[in-house]
Amino acid sequence: MESIERTVAKSLLDIKAVLLSPEKPFRWASGWLSPIYCDNRRILSYPELREHVCRWMADNIITRYPDVEVIAGVATGAIAHGALIAHMLKKPFIYVRPKPKDHGTGSQIEGILEEGAKVVVVEDLISTGSSSLAAVDALVKAGAYVKGMVAIFSYNFNQSRRAFENADVELNTLTNYDTLIDVARETGYINESDMGMLKEWRYSPSSWGKNE
Repeated sequence: MESIERTVAKSLLDIKAVLLSPEKPFRWASGWLSPIYCDNRRILSYPELREHVCRWMADNIITRYPDVEVIAGVATGAIAHGALIAHMLKKPFIYVRPKPKDHGTGSQIEGILEEGAKVVVVEDLISTGSSSLAAVDALVKAGAYVKGMVAIFSYNFNQSRRAFENADVELNTLTNYDTLIDVARETGYINESDMGMLKEWRYSPSSWGKNE
C-alpha cells in the first residue's frame, strides 16, 4: 500500500497544484525566487481529496496530541482546512492573522481562546517557517499552550528546520518537497533534465536565480 506521503504528493500533481516555471520564477513574500510553486488551496475544490487530506491531518493530531483542546488555522491558506479538521475532531476552531487588524477590535486571533488552552496549529504549507512560527508566537503570547503544528506540505529547507527546532515547535507534515519531486519524476510530470535545477534550488533557495 502506498504511503500517505506519496499518495498526497501524487494527488497534488494530479490536480495540477504544482507549477514549474524556471524561466519565469515565482517570487515569494520573503523575496526568494522559486522555479516551482505548490498551491494547496486547490485541494479545497476536490471534495474527495479534501476529505482525505483533512482526515489524515485529523488522525495525525489525535494520535500525537490526544489532549488537544483547540485547533488553530494560520490565515489565510489554512483557515478552511483547519475549520474542517476542527469539525471532524469536534473541537473549537480559531485562526491567526499575520498581524492584528487595523480596525474593529484590532484582534490578531479570531475566535475564543481560553488561557492555558492546549492548541494544535494547522498550516497548508511550510516554506521558510517565519509566518507559521509568528502565528505560534501570537498564540503563546495570548496564553495558549501550543502542542505542535501539522501541515500538508513542507519544502524541507534547512532554514525552516532550524527555525522550528530553535522555537521548540514540533512539526508534522503529510508530504514534502523531496517526495513530491521523486513522484513527479517517476510520473513524467517533470523532466529528468530539470532535476538538477530543482535540487540546486532546494539547497540554496535564498540565492537561486539572482544575479551575481
